[in-house]
Amino acid sequence: MAHPLLRLFGWASPRAQLRIGLELGEAGRWDRAFPHLARAAAAGLAEAQYRVGRCYLEASGVPFSAAEAVRWLEQAAGHGFVEAQSLLATVYLRGLARGGLAAPAAEELTRLPMPPNPATPADAAETAADFERALVWARSAAEAGSADGQALLAYILTSGPENLRDPARALQWYRRAAAAGSPQGRLGLALALMRDASDAAAVQEAAIQLAGAAAANLPTAQYLLGVMHERGQGVARDLAKAAEFYRLAAVKGLRSAQARLGLALLEGRGIEKNLLEGESWLRRAALAGDAEAAALVGDLYARGGELPPNYAEAALWFRRAAEAGHRTAARTLGLMHLTGAGTARDPHEAARWFRISAAAGDKQAQADLAGLIRQGIGSPEDSQRTRQWFEEAALAGDLVAAFNFGVCLAEGVGIERDERQAAQWMRRAADGVANAQYWYGRMLLEGRGVEANPAEAEAWFTRAAKVGLTEAQIALAEMLLAGSGGKRDHQAALGWFEKAAEKGHVGAMFAIGAMLGGGHDVAMDRPAALIWYRRAAERGHGHAQLMLGRYLARGLAGARDPVEARVWLERAVAQGIAEAATDLAHLPPTGAPAEPRRAGQAG
Repeated sequence: MAHPLLRLFGWASPRAQLRIGLELGEAGRWDRAFPHLARAAAAGLAEAQYRVGRCYLEASGVPFSAAEAVRWLEQAAGHGFVEAQSLLATVYLRGLARGGLAAPAAEELTRLPMPPNPATPADAAETAADFERALVWARSAAEAGSADGQALLAYILTSGPENLRDPARALQWYRRAAAAGSPQGRLGLALALMRDASDAAAVQEAAIQLAGAAAANLPTAQYLLGVMHERGQGVARDLAKAAEFYRLAAVKGLRSAQARLGLALLEGRGIEKNLLEGESWLRRAALAGDAEAAALVGDLYARGGELPPNYAEAALWFRRAAEAGHRTAARTLGLMHLTGAGTARDPHEAARWFRISAAAGDKQAQADLAGLIRQGIGSPEDSQRTRQWFEEAALAGDLVAAFNFGVCLAEGVGIERDERQAAQWMRRAADGVANAQYWYGRMLLEGRGVEANPAEAEAWFTRAAKVGLTEAQIALAEMLLAGSGGKRDHQAALGWFEKAAEKGHVGAMFAIGAMLGGGHDVAMDRPAALIWYRRAAERGHGHAQLMLGRYLARGLAGARDPVEARVWLERAVAQGIAEAATDLAHLPPTGAPAEPRRAGQAG
């Protein structure tokens, strides 16, 4: 508290007004301190002008006003007050002078915006930054010996507009700021050193500088130090330490650290596994705008765990991630709209999200969009854009794109149909893509775009079938069954049908039943045939329903069951199988006893 005599005789003295204002401010009485500071500032005292500017920035004793803050800081900086020069540079960098931000917390005034770095997503995008004016005041403060000013100047020279950048000079200023003990200088120096990850000595020095900045409680430094411990860059790999640093930064609100901590808790990496807490941190990061965290939360709900999956909740989080630019989440959301999982089934909405994901470079989304286009969903622009994506990637040597471009040519998607060129691209892609092997095999079998060659078609089907492509297994089995490739091999055909049936192919199930029922070069096994017919019939296969009804009606694989036979034959009739109506007519009426089978009666 000011001395009574100072209060009595010092009202006319600007320095006395400044001292009273500072004492009242230290006591937290900014409403009473501000008038004294204002009088001293109006009298031309640079420190008072600086303090008044801060009051307007921090809303201390007066409402927040960026314009007033800049006006008073400009006056103080013009009088050579270094702290005002440094703060003014920060104000211009943060866009406050152009109304880019609201009133910042006091500690925010000394925290520099940091340049983008592969290891740390930008957690606060700067708005309306005025680098030109910031440079003037940062240079003045730096040359006057201000460590904060030196760090600011280095930041501008690193991350400002291209015409202002000077990385070599920036590194020198970062070193001076770090040597003077500036936490921001240490952080900036570490980031500059980390840009050359191939230099082990530079990475180790970066870790040392980050440790100093982290000790000063800079959350970005704590986060980056966690990343270095997790990856073993510049320091020994230590997942427990990484988790500790992530937590330090996460509690300060750094969303990238919240996301990493959440993932560590989910997986038990360096910390005891805790799904509930892990999901909570991921949620915080997601709500703060971290797209990857939002996608992870969506994945948690989609996969389920102790509770069943919640696709509706998953869709909400995937949408948040997709709207923040996460291309995989956008594709996943498209798939959910395509299947109706957790959201309304809407192929057009699916196409919209596939389009967004594809435009961001997701190749699978490009293929998904192409699939919808072939079904007549999407615009002509989609067709042309999709074809262009595939063509450009195919010309660059991408075999998957070559396959998709071949499909576009074969079906006229975004380009005039040209089966000859389609066959050429399919042949190129077939060297490494199973789907292309199958397509090229069909083109050879049917003589589309190339001269028909069944034997070569069978060879391509075989390659694709061996890597598990169901369509190729079916095509190969049919060729071996008919001998259209030059040889008949019913036993091998049965084996390929069985492989396809294991994956749920209903047609293959029916084919196995037909082969085991007799008339083929494999051992007849009607009880087994009945089992396969039933599997196919239960999945809606009309002819399998006919054969199952026939087997049950005639007792071809054991006892007759005309009641169940009627059920399956009626289902076959409902699907338009004309033969089923004839079989149905020969069944005894409902409730009538079945005619006993005579000894030796043939099936």
